[in-house]
Amino acid sequence: MSIAQNLLKIKSSLPENVTLVAVSKTKPIPDLMEAYDAGQRIFGENKIQEMAEKWEAMPKDIEWHMIGHVQTNKVKFMAPFVSLIHGVDSLKLLEEINKQAQKNNRIIDCLLQIHIAEEETKFGLDEDELNEILTSSTFQEMKNIRIVGLMGMATFTNNQEQIRKEFTHLKTIFDKLRNGGSGRDALQCVSTKCVSTLSMGMSGDYQLAIECESTMVRIGSRIFGGR
Repeated sequence: MSIAQNLLKIKSSLPENVTLVAVSKTKPIPDLMEAYDAGQRIFGENKIQEMAEKWEAMPKDIEWHMIGHVQTNKVKFMAPFVSLIHGVDSLKLLEEINKQAQKNNRIIDCLLQIHIAEEETKFGLDEDELNEILTSSTFQEMKNIRIVGLMGMATFTNNQEQIRKEFTHLKTIFDKLRNGGSGRDALQCVSTKCVSTLSMGMSGDYQLAIECESTMVRIGSRIFGGR
């Protein structure tokens, strides 16, 4: 099947409230344009310089999502245009995003990445670290970022129950954040009306993620084919 056919098949299977990020990393611009011509407007990249090159070359109504691990020294290259940064996992990174957003006279939307997998190689915060960031005076002074939700990556395993457990754990933390706190006064400082995005689920596990109430899925190989 073509990229356009793959895309439309996936889109037709997603509930209305679930946003599709087409993961286009390493794929050439003609492949992205085929998806664009079939109606896709949100693309996810994991390398900032590659994303910046595609942004320059492609139509300007595209939303670019940074889905990979972000190095602070690269933030400046995407600050003029990035729509959503998925993998924010430290206060230091938030500070840099805020600084670069300010230079570009923008407010940049961010998702805080929660570590839910059993693999040590995955990045992310635990719940205590999340609370620590959100209650810090440094965070509360940031005017050029907006925390719109959470993201997480499940363990790379065939064990569906384990994946479900990890997604459910992330959903629990997300609900606490959206409801304005977790027993402590911890999360009062995030505007809960902005917290609407729970980004979890990729090509191999997105259907399970949707069952666990994900609102955003990141799908690459099922649209563009293997890398």
